[in-house]
Amino acid sequence: MKTLRLSLLALAMLPIVAMAQENEQDGVKENTFSMSLQLRPRAEYRHGALYPQSSGDKAAGFINNRARLSLEYMRNNLSMKVSAQHVGVWGQDPQIDSNGRFILNEAWAKLNFADNFFAQLGRQSLVYDDERLLGGLDWNVAGRYHDALKLGYADQHNQVHLILAFNQNREKTEGGVYYSDGAQPYQNMQTLWYHYDAETIPLGVSVLAMNLGFETGDEDEQDSNVKYMQTIGANVNYKPGDWNIQASAYYQTGTNKSDNNVSAWMASAKVGYTIDSQWAVNIGYDYLSGEDGKSKTLNAFDPLYGTHHKFYGAMDYFYASSWAYGAPGLQDVQAGVQFKPSAKVGLQANYHYFAVASKVLDNTDKGLGSEVDLQLDWSVMRDVKLSAGYSFMCGTEAMDAYKGGSHKKWQDWAWVSLNINPRVLFVRW
Repeated sequence: MKTLRLSLLALAMLPIVAMAQENEQDGVKENTFSMSLQLRPRAEYRHGALYPQSSGDKAAGFINNRARLSLEYMRNNLSMKVSAQHVGVWGQDPQIDSNGRFILNEAWAKLNFADNFFAQLGRQSLVYDDERLLGGLDWNVAGRYHDALKLGYADQHNQVHLILAFNQNREKTEGGVYYSDGAQPYQNMQTLWYHYDAETIPLGVSVLAMNLGFETGDEDEQDSNVKYMQTIGANVNYKPGDWNIQASAYYQTGTNKSDNNVSAWMASAKVGYTIDSQWAVNIGYDYLSGEDGKSKTLNAFDPLYGTHHKFYGAMDYFYASSWAYGAPGLQDVQAGVQFKPSAKVGLQANYHYFAVASKVLDNTDKGLGSEVDLQLDWSVMRDVKLSAGYSFMCGTEAMDAYKGGSHKKWQDWAWVSLNINPRVLFVRW
């Protein structure tokens, strides 16, 4: 039995020995292979999350789960990552399941060239600046990923990325393709991003220009027509001393996937101050233009593929879910406080006052109501974090008109999540 175990160990080491010999011939001095696991169940009680409830509606409860396995290989000029995950709700799959939903959420390779240039291609998460337009959406059980080629340059103070994507919903032998729902939301994308970090002051400035092509037409007739919409803007982050000042502004033009001419904009500003090692506060304001129906041009700003849960209230009433009437845009006045009583425990409370940007309905006010979000984070042990939250919304008659439900009914939401995420293997040779 001992001989058998030694033989199996030797067989397992053969690929590593072979790769090490190959690397010595190639002049590569060090290789790194790592593997990480994530198990993240989250129990939710929904009594008005995403959409306000109407009188007589009952609360819902469930436990969703993410199980993820990630493998990553790195050396001085090459890195690769493959990550697979199974997501769903407890009880969703049968005990005997012959049609599982285990998918690759990441599969990319990054090639590093001389003079700080690189190319990264494959299925990858696109996370830029504060994640307002392009974000990883880690709150969502599945996350958000793109199939793209990223070309870039980076040095101590400058970063430039060119992102290129071309999508289809299936292989074709002739003609164009009508890009239907259920796949990536765009047919092609070209994004140029530049970031500058100042040398002498704590200032970071980013500029982004994105061109999105949306394919419309008739799938049965193979009639294809691509519409293009452009988004341009900038993000600024300044951290002098105990202050943290963030601001961003973006403008959209062109034609959207509904064949509407677009002229829309958004702006945001947030100021944070660290009082001491335990206390911090912040205030902010977001404005996203809306459609008032008074012109042929669409004025509703689309925040695209950002992490909306991070900005517009934890109950996800806006942009993570749809409007019941129109696209009136949003104003969000916010204030928050963070308290960290120990190195392992953090508490935060955030207040939002919401209003529409454009008054579409003459018989209602702009004010939609107030939301309070409370959250606790506790590092139970290394690689294990427990988080819990409670939110409630006090809506108005305008909320009923634009989002549905009844403002007279109490709207709240609670959740608790355990994130177990160890990096279990680290090998160098």
